[in-house]
Amino acid sequence: MAIMIEELIRSIEQWLRLIKKGEELYVDPNLDPVLLVPGIAGSILNAVDDDGKEERIWVRVLGADHEFRTKLWSKFDPSTGTPGMNLGCGADCVVGSKTRIVVPEDRYGLYAVDVLDPSMIVGRDCVCYFHDMIVEMLKWGFQEGKTLFGFGYDFRQSNRLPEAMSRFAAKLESVYTASGGKKINIITHSMGGLLVKCFMALHSDIFEKYVKNWIAIAAPFQGAPGYITTSLLNGMSFVKGWEQNFFISKWTMQQLLIECPSIYELMGCPNFNWNVIPRLEIWRKSQSANGDSTVMLESYEAEEAIPIMKEALSNNVVNVDGTDYHVPLNQDILKWAYETKEILSHAKLPSKVKFYNIYGINCDTPHSVCYGSEETPIADLQELPPFKANYIYVDGDGTVPVESAKADGLNAVARVGVHGDHRGIICDRHVFRILQHWLRAGDPDPFYDPVNDFVILPTTFEMVKRQEGGTQIISLKEDWEVISEDQDDLGDLTEKKPSLNSISVSHMCKDRSSQEKACATIVLHPQNEGKQHVELRAVSVSTCA
Repeated sequence: MAIMIEELIRSIEQWLRLIKKGEELYVDPNLDPVLLVPGIAGSILNAVDDDGKEERIWVRVLGADHEFRTKLWSKFDPSTGTPGMNLGCGADCVVGSKTRIVVPEDRYGLYAVDVLDPSMIVGRDCVCYFHDMIVEMLKWGFQEGKTLFGFGYDFRQSNRLPEAMSRFAAKLESVYTASGGKKINIITHSMGGLLVKCFMALHSDIFEKYVKNWIAIAAPFQGAPGYITTSLLNGMSFVKGWEQNFFISKWTMQQLLIECPSIYELMGCPNFNWNVIPRLEIWRKSQSANGDSTVMLESYEAEEAIPIMKEALSNNVVNVDGTDYHVPLNQDILKWAYETKEILSHAKLPSKVKFYNIYGINCDTPHSVCYGSEETPIADLQELPPFKANYIYVDGDGTVPVESAKADGLNAVARVGVHGDHRGIICDRHVFRILQHWLRAGDPDPFYDPVNDFVILPTTFEMVKRQEGGTQIISLKEDWEVISEDQDDLGDLTEKKPSLNSISVSHMCKDRSSQEKACATIVLHPQNEGKQHVELRAVSVSTCA
């Protein structure tokens, strides 16, 4: 109780300091550093020309589609494993090699993963990435450049690209040095979890040297099969609603994705023992030799679907400055991706590093993909790219199935499902509460249960012991307050009327020389604004001859 009072006083003092300092944030020098690693499309990318002129090309509003096509479209270079366009790939480049892509390092790497288009005012929320989390962590006492850092990267590239691995190793060392030799807490979102897992597999010694904890959020450890299948065939949109008008088209994005190793590495793992096997299904029309037409539903598992996708994209062409370029499904990237998945499957967590996994639940998530219908079948597979897909859904965050996100293959301290969609989960208040608890930041509540997301807070406690001859009597009175943001979290505790429950246990020795008996009553009061009052009254009686 004394400890709780001291913590309360310390919290009040901190609150008073914040009021006195106005906008100056409280800094806790005792915190361990945190490194934020985003997922696909979660880093600002700048293009730099030969004259050194630098401009933001992802994300931008004005001229977004044109700049994207001329600066980011690429042809994969199998000899290096990179999108070769801006890295000097020679005559096969979609555009010239005069432009190179860089990730800005401003604000110790946080600028690139905070707001993806800082110039955007209307609809700014749709381009926020780690912004809300950064703001929240600064309130807990983290400080940019001392205990809070970001790692942006070219998300077109493979998650095991040697250059990316070298940059990440250098980042870990710089964060470790800047924080005074403290080990690092890594927080990843989405594909960032695959990048970190690749690094851990390939450079386990460096990972163990610098990393204390790794918290993965919404990571597609076994892929995002439904989402990626349609991304390769139909393109990808990162926002919904009217904001789509400010971004590149799905078709423009599709042409990039077909040459991105990272996308192929997000395909559903064919060797994973899926409870629900992801499939590509097609209602297909065919004609027999005598001219009769038939319609059948064809179903393909992961590896069987590759030839279908290859045929669908066999004549895919993009035009740049009047020149057509053939961009089919890339078999070289597919081979590279299979090798990446093999590396990921053998990754081991170093003994001194703790791993935590947060994943999204309760959102319809594409898993199997179906094209056409019995009434409108597909006659030619090359019709698939402009064709609208139908989905068979499973539970997940809308992008990554729960089954994939939970299958990290690591010895996790905890795996926690949070009701949230893929992008929204990194600005969810429940996730913030869990992170604060695991990072021991700000004023963490020692009674918080991150798995069930509620707090049990003792409010009063009284215990009386007395001896009457050979009988010992112990009386206990205790009041609790169960606090939950969502009333559903308390399940059956949310009764409209107080409920009385009782329990008793007794024990007698074989020789009947002594006996122990205890009974208790518990009163559950109605929940009010997320709070539940619980009364406990217990008596223990023990006798001896």
